Amino acid sequence: MPSPKRSIHVVAGVITDARGRILLNRRTENRDMAGLWEFPGGKREEGESSEQALVRELREELGIEAEVGDWIMDVPQLYPDKHLRLEVRHIRSWKGSPRGREGQAITWVAPDKLSRYSMPPADLPVVAALRHPDRYLITPEPDTDEDAAHQDWYARLARALEAGVRRVQLRTPNSPARIALAEQAVARHRGGVQWLLSRDIELARRLGVGVHLGGEQLLQLEARPLPADQLVAASCHDLAQLQAAQRLGCDFAVLGPVQATDSHPGSVPMGWDAFETLRAQVSLPLYALGGLHPDDITQARRHGAQGIAAIRALWPTA
Repeated sequence: MPSPKRSIHVVAGVITDARGRILLNRRTENRDMAGLWEFPGGKREEGESSEQALVRELREELGIEAEVGDWIMDVPQLYPDKHLRLEVRHIRSWKGSPRGREGQAITWVAPDKLSRYSMPPADLPVVAALRHPDRYLITPEPDTDEDAAHQDWYARLARALEAGVRRVQLRTPNSPARIALAEQAVARHRGGVQWLLSRDIELARRLGVGVHLGGEQLLQLEARPLPADQLVAASCHDLAQLQAAQRLGCDFAVLGPVQATDSHPGSVPMGWDAFETLRAQVSLPLYALGGLHPDDITQARRHGAQGIAAIRALWPTA
């Protein structure tokens, strides 16, 4: 019988300079995953608080005296030899000049360049949380194809964008009137909004936007269906779908339902523990879905999600 995996709690810091660049450490040759870049920090020892551990690690690794700031997220990650929980904190300020005191290379990276650096699996969801929205709106379908229903739908979408939503999945069935509605939304609000079309790869390709794949599509595709500059996401409900999404090179996935939801009344919610167990087995950035509200974003991030996906909770009322 294999020996049980050890559990390790690691605390890492997001250190930002005056130009907005973020500091990364490179893992040295005498460590596992050598050569990969990571957010600096280290293991929390017995009897230490997270703040104490991070202050000590940054002193030992970088030679700075840090003031630990706000919590960002936790990432549970399963490795071959261990269960890791990566806790990530902002560094509010520090004294000294960061340098690689343990022989490691360090570098300052603009946030939009972080994805160019090869990182351990647990660090990848952190990059997504730092760079991308913490809420993902899934639009409902218009009530009818009457002009008044379309105008109401579009007005509510505009209000959601005004409220700060910046990543949107357009659920529009394949009818000329509703395709036109999606085209209108993308044309009017292309700047600053990340659009994804539900399931329709060809229309997404034509409009130059992203696509959100259904779980069954994941198992049918052999390669990423769109180029790197067009987002590819997926709806997942189990490990096989998550692994397929990761294998295809999806940029993120939605996992759920976490709680009971009116939009899928027959679905059995998985709960946060099951969500976290699945989260730990892939490195994909994830949104939690199912009966969730913006007030649940902190809870979602404690279980490794970058935020929540929702229909009703993010769609303005009449």
